[in-house]
Amino acid sequence: MRTPLCDVLGIEVPIICAPFGPWEQVELAAAVCEAGGLGSVGTAVTPLPEARAQWARLRRLTDRPFAVNHTMRPFDPEAFEATLAERPAVISFHIGDPGDLVARAHEAGIRWVQQVFDLDQARRAVELGVDVIVAQGGEAGGNGGQISTMVMVPAVVDIAGDIPVAAAGGIADGRGLAAALALGAQGVVLGTRFLASTEAAVAPGWKQAIVDAAPQDTVKIAFVDAVLPPLSPGGHPATPRVLRTPFVDRWNADPGGAAAESVRLRAEIVDAIAAGRLHEYLPFTGQSAALVHDVLPAREIVERIMAEAGEALEGALRRLPR
Repeated sequence: MRTPLCDVLGIEVPIICAPFGPWEQVELAAAVCEAGGLGSVGTAVTPLPEARAQWARLRRLTDRPFAVNHTMRPFDPEAFEATLAERPAVISFHIGDPGDLVARAHEAGIRWVQQVFDLDQARRAVELGVDVIVAQGGEAGGNGGQISTMVMVPAVVDIAGDIPVAAAGGIADGRGLAAALALGAQGVVLGTRFLASTEAAVAPGWKQAIVDAAPQDTVKIAFVDAVLPPLSPGGHPATPRVLRTPFVDRWNADPGGAAAESVRLRAEIVDAIAAGRLHEYLPFTGQSAALVHDVLPAREIVERIMAEAGEALEGALRRLPR
């Protein structure tokens, strides 16, 4: 099931592990890489010395391609320069127009993966000459838009031309990969499924909450600008999806009140990040949690998805009338 996406990124199977922002995920990224997919590490609100230490550890764990992610919430020019110097195989970019950053990455020999959640963003990605476009549906966890994956993916495929498209949002098993391929995508990006992995360095309670969740247990948060770091210029307004918590329920019911208390709430979130307790406030999770029933090693997740996708595609052909 190797696709042109695999050739572009230098991987063996068309599966990308999403970056998890401020959560450290070196062991998970390495495990996904060793299983043939593309592992990722984030840079959001991560001190540069810590980011460099993560990259060094990841290189010790795998010699396969991996991605370093940057976002516009906020964009850190120093971290980006350090990434160019590090020369990972891939830079991925979220929630913003990267402008000349794409060309700078290409000059350093680095592939560019651009995540988009509306069609104007997809058209801009084509103009910039990115190497892969991730079409993210509104079912996804983390920062995103409102268009469903079923609509978003084929619409972006039509825009992308020869640029490979990966599907994201609502995908957690091989049936999702098979569906993405049928929609014209050449691979998938999974976040929630890999959060519920053995290697994911997040709280066990968060993993169990994913396993226990129903689709309606994940909600968009209306007060995001009051609690998360501000968007840098060129950032695309996005609405994160999270599991419901008392904090989320309190301020979703009163986004105006959250805006009025943004200084205090933002400081509270920063403190929670530093203490490793952000999941108690904003446990980013997609609707695909309803498809996650266990916590597994990353390699087993990758292998299971590939096997299920083959079975789903063969089963669909068998069910067609002859």
